[in-house]
Amino acid sequence: MNIQITKINELKEKLSTGFLLDNFEEAPYLSLTDDELNYLKKKAGNEDEEAVVNKYSHLLFFHALGEEKNGLPISEIARQAGAKLFNSLKKEKVGTVQLANFSDASLTFSFIEGLLLASYSFSKYKSEKEGFSLKEIFVFDDHITEKELSELVYLVEAVFIGRDLVNEPLSTLNAVTLAEEIGRLGNDAGFNVDIFNLQKIQSLKMGGLLAVNKGSIDPPTFSIMEWKPEDAANEKPVVLVGKGIVYDTGGLSLKPTPNSMDYMKSDMGGAAAVIGTLYALARCKKPLHVIGLVPATDNRPDGNAYVPGDIITMYDGTTVEIKNTDAEGRLILADALSYAKKYNPSLVIDLATLTGSASILTGAAGSAIMGNSNKNIGSLKESGHQVHERLVELPLWDDFKKPLKSPVADLNNLGVREGQTMIAGKFLEHFTDYPWIHLDIAGTAFIFEQDGYHPKGGTGTGIRLLFNFLNKFK
Repeated sequence: MNIQITKINELKEKLSTGFLLDNFEEAPYLSLTDDELNYLKKKAGNEDEEAVVNKYSHLLFFHALGEEKNGLPISEIARQAGAKLFNSLKKEKVGTVQLANFSDASLTFSFIEGLLLASYSFSKYKSEKEGFSLKEIFVFDDHITEKELSELVYLVEAVFIGRDLVNEPLSTLNAVTLAEEIGRLGNDAGFNVDIFNLQKIQSLKMGGLLAVNKGSIDPPTFSIMEWKPEDAANEKPVVLVGKGIVYDTGGLSLKPTPNSMDYMKSDMGGAAAVIGTLYALARCKKPLHVIGLVPATDNRPDGNAYVPGDIITMYDGTTVEIKNTDAEGRLILADALSYAKKYNPSLVIDLATLTGSASILTGAAGSAIMGNSNKNIGSLKESGHQVHERLVELPLWDDFKKPLKSPVADLNNLGVREGQTMIAGKFLEHFTDYPWIHLDIAGTAFIFEQDGYHPKGGTGTGIRLLFNFLNKFK
């Protein structure tokens, strides 16, 4: 993201300006002509939320927030206003803009956040590159600090990293190149990276990751990221685990192609969220000890692929009967969750595009959350409300464990169709003995149409959520 943001003490003359207002009646403060004021009043009468005034030497963009509506907090309405401003700037080819907030002082951050998030594009493989880019933003607001602006830029960069990773095709991002990218990002941001290759994974007997990888022509990787500043406030680390299936055909339990396999480059959305979160924490030098684990492979139906009926032995010694090779994400996550025990963590959060039933439940409107740490689940849900990455809590009743029984192994990897999101969560729970939360982001990690500041394709979901939550973690 090559956008420069600078604080200013007074508005610059004859520079295009975006104004955030409670309503258009506040426009007289802006020295408009009578005709321009009448134009804004007409807009207000039509209940419009945005208006543009052409001063010939520059443009004025007005965004009226109004009141909370449709259950959206005012901060989210401000983010959406920022996204609309970006669209207007793009339409008018205005690459430099100054921003002024005449509404609630706390909304400047959200307004700029929406503007920046909306500026993302993934065009590296297009012959014709995007013709417009936002280059410079001046911020006129005494209530936002330079530090807050700097952290916002780093956070948005982290989201863009997550989006890029999800949007990359398998042809350029397999498990090995994903690990290499993690190493590069660690060098850039300052967090430590340790990468396990195939031989190390075999020596550790990570049976879930190895089984899923059997059909691949590329070896698996297991990446460990660690951000541990000297002033870390927590004695025991928070561990983040991300599902890193870089492409999922379903294995021998082959997926259909339309509206399924054709976007399965996104099946590492959980890994992207963990990587982006570690990047943001390190760039912002947050005083928190956090570890990220990313088991990575693709899932293919090669001649040596694992098959339904196989029995595998996981990293912790649990035996698992394979009922469906498309229930692979829980296998590689289970090995990582077992490995997380060595850190004696204060909390473990895993993120995964795990079940289609989760996307059926929430669509792109939210993600599913479940786990055994009620206090932290409550805090995550509050963070979800604040950043508008909403979470729906699902139960982990023992009823959902019964379908995982196997006559030939400790567990099977599928269960039944009904309650599949919770059954998958119950499978993961078996491999934990610490405070743990599971986020199923199947509906939110990848979307098919642009929605405000969320682009079509990878959304980077989970990064802003975790960054907000970890900022308040105790």
